[in-house]
Amino acid sequence: MRSMKELLAHVPQKGRLAWIGLRPGRDEAMQSVQEAELESGRGLVGDRYRRKGGKRQVSLIQREHFPVVASFLGVHEVTPEQVRRNLVVEGVNVKALQFVRFRIGDVLLEGAGACAPCSKMERADRLGVGGYAALRGMGGIIARVIAGGRIHVGDVVEVRAADNPVEV
Repeated sequence: MRSMKELLAHVPQKGRLAWIGLRPGRDEAMQSVQEAELESGRGLVGDRYRRKGGKRQVSLIQREHFPVVASFLGVHEVTPEQVRRNLVVEGVNVKALQFVRFRIGDVLLEGAGACAPCSKMERADRLGVGGYAALRGMGGIIARVIAGGRIHVGDVVEVRAADNPVEV
């Protein structure tokens, strides 16, 4: 039988980076970009959360959750700009990346925990009334940048065994 560490490090699905967004400043509009630079130990160049150290260097959310959140709110759609996460991924369970190292293109990230929604999700320019409750459990994850570089919309998102050695 596999240990918990082995189970967590084995994510055979490959996903895709569907969207990249930068938050230049507090409460400023998200900027959608096709590519971005990630700096080791700091985060996304041009994002307000780019800083030395800390767990929250990049935030990720799963595209497949958007229609679910929209249905909870009774709206037609939810957009990446509304949820204010940096990276939207699809095709792989983002929660499976929460405590492992994973790659987006050639960039190496390490999941550092959950990214819970904040009370600002209730604002009209975000998800509106009920937004906080609708996003609970689907807010995504935060990650550290282990090895930086450029990422592009369409890059593969994957967990590689070599990045997550497991002692047996």
